[in-house]
Amino acid sequence: MAEATLTETRVRTWRNFAAPLFLIVEAILVFFLSRDTAGLTSTFVLESKRAGVSIPGPTLVLPASITIWILGVVIALAGIALLVREFKSLNLIISAMIGVGILAFLVWATRDKSLNLTGMLVSSVVRATPIGLAALSGIYSERSGVVNIGIEGMILVGAFLSVIAASLSGSMFVGVLGGMFAGMIMASLHAVLSIKYRINQIVSGTGVIILSLGLTSYLHRAILEKSTELNSPGPAIQALPIPLLWKIPVIGPIFFNQSPIIYTLFLLLIFTHILMNHTRWGLRVRAVGEHPKAADTLGINVFRIRYISVLISGAIAGMAGAYMSIGAAGRFNEGMSAGKGFLGMAAMIFGNWNPGGAYLGALIFGFFDSWQEKLSILQVGVPPEILGMAPYIATMIVLAGFVGRSRMPAADGTPYEKQ
Repeated sequence: MAEATLTETRVRTWRNFAAPLFLIVEAILVFFLSRDTAGLTSTFVLESKRAGVSIPGPTLVLPASITIWILGVVIALAGIALLVREFKSLNLIISAMIGVGILAFLVWATRDKSLNLTGMLVSSVVRATPIGLAALSGIYSERSGVVNIGIEGMILVGAFLSVIAASLSGSMFVGVLGGMFAGMIMASLHAVLSIKYRINQIVSGTGVIILSLGLTSYLHRAILEKSTELNSPGPAIQALPIPLLWKIPVIGPIFFNQSPIIYTLFLLLIFTHILMNHTRWGLRVRAVGEHPKAADTLGINVFRIRYISVLISGAIAGMAGAYMSIGAAGRFNEGMSAGKGFLGMAAMIFGNWNPGGAYLGALIFGFFDSWQEKLSILQVGVPPEILGMAPYIATMIVLAGFVGRSRMPAADGTPYEKQ
């Protein structure tokens, strides 16, 4: 007990000095950005144009040098404040100042140029969707104590089968159901191996990924390339504007003119939060993930809870795959999951196994994925590969405990054997 207290004190002390130092260094870097911006302006367009419809919004024209200096001063003052006193909302302050730093970089990148900020944010939400679904998939599995790195494979198989189901039926809804079913099939394999036979869950998940990669690559070449009509589900799922709300400037295009799968993700986030924290079933899932032996003693069927949770995880991962194929690309391509399952797991850890935090992590990945493309078009002089490193650096900082330790469920990854 004393040793744990000592460790906690050391972590707190380290954070008390590291946090302000980080912000001061960030402020110095922001000030450095202003060196070649004298007399230039940065233009941010908030008008949205989608499907031939224009939603008006203000255009912000900012003096680049002055704006960057103001933002740098804000970050520096926050660093000094953290140095002289301790704040309970340290995580929130650091997150906000990182956001201010990103804004300063965007002002620098758009000096003497123009950037459609609303379009960039819309793209961020779109690109964050498969990652957010993968993160939610991981939450269901890992909250019950089963590590599921096989999400990547479940996404890939879901993307494959959803295309075939949609092509044969002519219905995108049937395609999504097909993708969810495929995800559940792969999840059941992972569940049987890791729960019944108590195989190492990392090994089992890796096996699911390898099987999915090989199987979909073979079937793509053997079936889809020869029968192209099975890889032609039609146009990607169109955005569904919510009446009145979608015409709200800036907010409307971002949240209320999106794909039905994105709306489903929003509902799932709310539903999962309520389910895990305010229902008896959610309490049982968390109990199984924290202390399965105690849960078993109280009459909870540990195996059934874990099986159901992993199957739900697979269904959500399959939905992510369906979104990537019939929801966005309009076809299946080999390896199109492109690491989204792993990014989802990183977002899940970022959010400390909570739906809201996990989606925030997914949005960060989606934002930086979008800004990598936009800033490449602006030709800011920074290699796009370096711009693409930003979300991974942020994740490593968080996972290293810079803004607080993430705490995984105590029994996560530990097979349970009934005594």
